[in-house]
Amino acid sequence: MGEPFDFSYVWSFLPKLLSTLSTTLLIVVSSLLAGIIVGFIVALPRLYKVPVLRTLSEIYISFFRGTPILIQLFLFYYGLPEILKLVQVDVTRAPVLVFVILTYGLHTGAYMSEMIRASVTAVDKGQVEAAYAAGMTGYQAFTRIVLPQALAIAVPVFSNLVIALLKDTSLAFTLGVMEMTGKAQTLGAVTQHFIETYIALALIYLVISFSIEKLLGMAEHRLLRHEDRNSPVKKTFGIHRNRSYRRIIAEMESGKGGVGL
Repeated sequence: MGEPFDFSYVWSFLPKLLSTLSTTLLIVVSSLLAGIIVGFIVALPRLYKVPVLRTLSEIYISFFRGTPILIQLFLFYYGLPEILKLVQVDVTRAPVLVFVILTYGLHTGAYMSEMIRASVTAVDKGQVEAAYAAGMTGYQAFTRIVLPQALAIAVPVFSNLVIALLKDTSLAFTLGVMEMTGKAQTLGAVTQHFIETYIALALIYLVISFSIEKLLGMAEHRLLRHEDRNSPVKKTFGIHRNRSYRRIIAEMESGKGGVGL
């Protein structure tokens, strides 16, 4: 049953849990970087409708969006070394953190690819055609017209993905990684103050998630700073952007392992 509830333990557990925050952030940052790279590569065949690669991209996305992140962790940690042994590659001595980051990176890449694809296609094609008519090259049209608007559309969804990834890292302890949730499990078992431990853990996650949301909200505001709120262009773009949000979120809600987006 554990020891009687004592709120003072919450404050004493906070610094102990924060000592493993670096591991959690390492997983988040590394997975995000890997996910952005993978997501961009996977999104290209779907944007340009490359026949075979497009099918492979859809299979990849379906797998990582359609299976829980916990199952993916087990498959990569226990299954990948066995598969690589068939080609005489031994990775059994690789740190468990490598498998964790690899799994989260590929998992995040599936959602990043959908975010990139939906954000780019949400930009009005007429603007690109107008850029070509004005003499811009394809690179100039993308960097000056498509990219700024696509970034503004993607930021809120990217914020959701980062927060979801942060919370999903709590499952890394199932493979023995001593991140914040793993540390909370250990503290609870040693002190028998489980409730206090999880309250302290929840507070840390809440503060970090709130900070990420505010920082990315400021980034979105900065990307849209050039627009006049009262102009017809702003209103038109705002309606289009809201529709883009609904479409992107609707596409990404199904099959999210770990947490719902």
